[in-house]
Amino acid sequence: MMWETVSTFIEKYDMLPSGSTVVVGVSGGADSMGLLHYLDSIREAKHLKLVIAHVDHMFRGAESKADMTFVKEQCEQRDLLCEAKQINVSAYQKEKKLSVQVAARECRYAFYEKVMKKYRADVLALGHHADDQVETILMRLGRGSSMAGYAGILPRRTFGGGVIVRPLLLVTKSEILEYLTAEHVPFRHDPSNDKDAYRRNRLRHHILPVLKEEFPGLHERFQAFSEQVQESEQYIEALMEKEWIDIIISKAKDRVVLDRKPLLFMAKPLQRRGIQLILNYLYNNEIPPSLSSIHIDNLLSLLESEHPSGRLHFPHGLQVIKSYNECTLTFNKDECDVTYKHMLEVPGNVALPADMMITSEIKAQDKPRHVKENQAVIDLSKVTLPLYARTRLDGDRIKLKGTNGSKKIKSIFIEGKIPLQQRDSWPLIVDANQEILWMPMLKRSAFEATEETVGPVLVLTCKTSQKVWEATKK
Repeated sequence: MMWETVSTFIEKYDMLPSGSTVVVGVSGGADSMGLLHYLDSIREAKHLKLVIAHVDHMFRGAESKADMTFVKEQCEQRDLLCEAKQINVSAYQKEKKLSVQVAARECRYAFYEKVMKKYRADVLALGHHADDQVETILMRLGRGSSMAGYAGILPRRTFGGGVIVRPLLLVTKSEILEYLTAEHVPFRHDPSNDKDAYRRNRLRHHILPVLKEEFPGLHERFQAFSEQVQESEQYIEALMEKEWIDIIISKAKDRVVLDRKPLLFMAKPLQRRGIQLILNYLYNNEIPPSLSSIHIDNLLSLLESEHPSGRLHFPHGLQVIKSYNECTLTFNKDECDVTYKHMLEVPGNVALPADMMITSEIKAQDKPRHVKENQAVIDLSKVTLPLYARTRLDGDRIKLKGTNGSKKIKSIFIEGKIPLQQRDSWPLIVDANQEILWMPMLKRSAFEATEETVGPVLVLTCKTSQKVWEATKK
C-alpha cells in the first residue's frame, strides 16, 4: 500500500523519467535506506542508473565513519555505484561562521552537485518524508517566511543542472519503519536525532506526537496545504510576470535595479512574490536559511519610506540600496551609493564614512567662547530633537548666520572647492524639522548660539581624517 502511494506520487510529478541517471543521497538511516531499497526495486523496470552519494560530516568520529562503511557495503551487495566522502564540516562552519546545520547542509549539497556533474545525472533523490514536511512548515510558520516558503519541502525543484525529487513526501516515518521491518532492510541509527538540542528535534519529539493524536491524517492535510500554496504562487507568478516588466530597470548576474514608484502601486501579494523571485535569482535558487519574511518586510518598509535613501544588509553580503526612486540589490561591495542618515544622540557620537565622526555634548552657556574650525555651538532653544547626520538632498538650503537669507548647499560646496566625489558623502547636521544646523568645517548656520543665548548649548565636533580636512583648505 505504501509503495503504491509513492509510485503514484512519483508519476504525478514526473520525478523519475525512464532512462534517468539518479544520484541518491543515502545517510544510512531509515528514511534514506527505505528510498534506496525502493529505487533499487524499480531500477530495471524504469531503466534507471543509480549512483549512491554519502557524506560523513565527521561529527561523531568512529560512529559516523561506521555509517559510511555500512552504506558502502549495502551498495556492494546491491551492485550499485557509491560515492562517499568525509568532510570536516566543523572546520567549514568556523571558517564561514555558520550554524552547524547550515554548514552541514551546504557541504552535503555541494558534494551532491559534484556527483551529479561527474555522472551527468538528471536527478538527485532524497529521503524527506511526510513528518519532515510537517516539521518544516511548522518551523517556517513559527519563524516567518515568504508564501513560497510556507509551501515547505517541494516534491521537485531545479538543482545542479537537473532536479531534486522527494518521492517519500506522502508517507510517514512510522510507515517507512514498518516497511523496513517487513522487508528486513537494515539501517543505521544516528543518536544525535534523539537529543533535544535542535528545534526540529524538539518539534519531532514533543509537538508532532500530540498533533498526530489530535488530528489523524495530519500529514495529508499539510501536504494538501503545501500544494495549494504552490498553486496560488504559480498563479501569482503568472500575474507578476506582466506587472514586473516595467519595474526591473536592469538585471545582471549579481545586481538588479528596480523602479520604486510602479512597484509601490502594485498589489502587496505581487510585491512580495516579485521580491522573492528577485532574491531567488540573485541567490541562484539557494536562499539562505537565515533569510526570512522579516527581510522582505524591511525591504518593503524601505521602499515605502519618505526618506530618499537607505541601505539594508541581507545574508551572504547582499546589499539593498535605495536612492530616490531606484532600489539596487547587489553583491558588489564597491557599489558607489554613499547616501546615509544616522541619528545623532545628544549627548553622544556617530561614526560616518570617510573616517568621520560627529560628537555632541551639552554645556552651560556662560559667556562667548572660542569655537574651533571643526566645531559648532548650537542654541538648543532653536532646534527640535532628534538630530541627524545625513547626506545632501535635492533642494537643500542652509539659513546662514548673520543674514536673513539662505543659500544652496550646492553653492557652498562649489565655493569650498569640495571635490564632486566627496560632496555626496559629506555630512549635514539637521534637526527633526530638516533644518540644516551645520555643514561641518564649511559653514555655520543661523541656529548658532550668540552672546544673547540663555541656557544650555549643544557643542558639535567633527573629527575627521587628514585627507578630508585638507579638502576644505584647498
